[in-house]
Amino acid sequence: MPFDPELDDRLSAALKGRKGFERKKMFGGTGYMLSGNICVGVYREFLILRLGPEKFEELSAKYDELRPMDITGKPMKGWGMIDGAACDASEFDELVAACEGFVRTLQKQ
Repeated sequence: MPFDPELDDRLSAALKGRKGFERKKMFGGTGYMLSGNICVGVYREFLILRLGPEKFEELSAKYDELRPMDITGKPMKGWGMIDGAACDASEFDELVAACEGFVRTLQKQ
């Protein structure tokens, strides 16, 4: 299944005007890089989230639909995925902001 272009449009709109983001095609979907680090993206119908281990644990307790990112058979620690249709506007914004907050703490690539 190809990535959900409507979800990608939604993510692109959420990131519009934020400095440092660059859209790239990757993992059969899209990824948004922030200062050279992958931050957030779309894979199939899922929003891919780079949260860091602590924020992932916090938000997975809040959102039942949030699960570890696993597109290869090996879950990635500190990364999450959630069905884009499961997020209302405020939840979507909170998740994207959490990714941005974490990635801004990383060393620029």
